[in-house]
Amino acid sequence: HVQLVESGGGSVQAGGSLRLACVVTGYTYSAYCFAYFRQAPGKEREGIAFIDDHGRANYADSVKGRFTISKDSAELTVYLQMNSLKPEDSAMYYCAADRLCWPRADYAYWGQGTQVTVS
Repeated sequence: HVQLVESGGGSVQAGGSLRLACVVTGYTYSAYCFAYFRQAPGKEREGIAFIDDHGRANYADSVKGRFTISKDSAELTVYLQMNSLKPEDSAMYYCAADRLCWPRADYAYWGQGTQVTVS
């Protein structure tokens, strides 16, 4: 039974930073991709950061250079460091997991989401 539990959201002023964490349990496949998506009200869920089991990371253009995804393989925790936050980054943020990385929001496993608000 795969579970993803997120933490770290909150409210911050523009230009500030937040770090999200996603603890993954029960994932036993050797191949994986962990990703962060976000969804603002009235908008589609958008994939913004991806990291695979080889440590290769990819980012959406909207966050490139500001956000960094990383993983602690020993604890199977995925982090999203968000710097230089902008009001347009405000959204519900979700972590997701599957065997391969792709940008569509149809991953097999999802966290519960954590709200990020930038004012």
